[in-house]
Amino acid sequence: MTFDSQAYAAQLQDKVARLRDLLAPFDAPEPAVFDSPLKNFRLRAEFRLWREAGERHYAMFSQDDKRTPILIEEFPIASLRINQLMPQLKAAWQASAPLSHKLFQVEFLTTLAGDGMITLCYHRPLDEHWHAAASKLTADLGVSIIGRSKGKREVIGHDYVVEKLDVGGRTFSYRQPEGAFTQPNGTVNQKMLNWAYEALGDRSDDLLELYCGNGNFTLPLATRVRKVLATEISKTSVNAALSNLSENAVDNVTLVRLSAEELTEALNDVRPFRRLHGIDLKSYEFGSVFVDPPRAGMDPDTCELSRRFDNILYISCNPDTLAANIAQLNDTHRITRCALFDQFPWTHHMESGVLLTRR
Repeated sequence: MTFDSQAYAAQLQDKVARLRDLLAPFDAPEPAVFDSPLKNFRLRAEFRLWREAGERHYAMFSQDDKRTPILIEEFPIASLRINQLMPQLKAAWQASAPLSHKLFQVEFLTTLAGDGMITLCYHRPLDEHWHAAASKLTADLGVSIIGRSKGKREVIGHDYVVEKLDVGGRTFSYRQPEGAFTQPNGTVNQKMLNWAYEALGDRSDDLLELYCGNGNFTLPLATRVRKVLATEISKTSVNAALSNLSENAVDNVTLVRLSAEELTEALNDVRPFRRLHGIDLKSYEFGSVFVDPPRAGMDPDTCELSRRFDNILYISCNPDTLAANIAQLNDTHRITRCALFDQFPWTHHMESGVLLTRR
């Protein structure tokens, strides 16, 4: 793969044009554009292993052909740390029967801060010989190792990495658990966080956050408001978010494990929820809502809920569903800021953001 800067610039302009066209019906301002490094931007990678000529090799498959492996020795879009670890890990499994026996998949997770974790997936139970070999590998490579087999997980070191991101003049520390969602492009994620931080601005009222994940946006946005009510349905992400709030001494956030749809029902007094016991929803003076939904966007009821707030700060990984949601909100809110974040260079995917304010 070549990394031609002119080709990248042309592709980025195509994405800008697409976003501009999608938001044109809503009289959106010109989007701010946040580019990506051309290579070594991806902080996580997953490989199947393919046996050929008696050796296992890293392999990937094209979208069009899931049967023919593409054997690789390096992965230039992945972080420098992943590319450093790939040959070291391969040499280790080649030299160790306990590490290589029925190993079929490898996952890397790294951070801008230099932390690293490798997950090794097996079609067999893990025994004491594997544990001894993996413990030595952890020490040799300076990373945590997770071993996975059917229904079992062995952790050597930590089952998370720690990322550090600078937002609004402050460094935030993020625990990112194995198996949980994290933003893959750390450099662009940091730009995205700073854009959201500036777009929200300093406020004296409260923020509702839906789909908060591990607290990626929660931590910096909480410093801009009086208090935050945040929701997330994944138990792993909730636990990480609670740890991150504590680690960063952010004490004005209440986090509840509810889906966006369930919180909508709670705020509409449709039914009570045990997980909201002791939380007085009426004590909040919400001026803004922050949403970072999955690719399907907000469901219609959640979209209607967001209409109640003066400000809707919306990060989207799918510009088509973003446009569809804005169409539902356009009669009461207008776009005052928008941005494109090139989280996924060399693909057609893009991340975007809008700030909608009440008309």
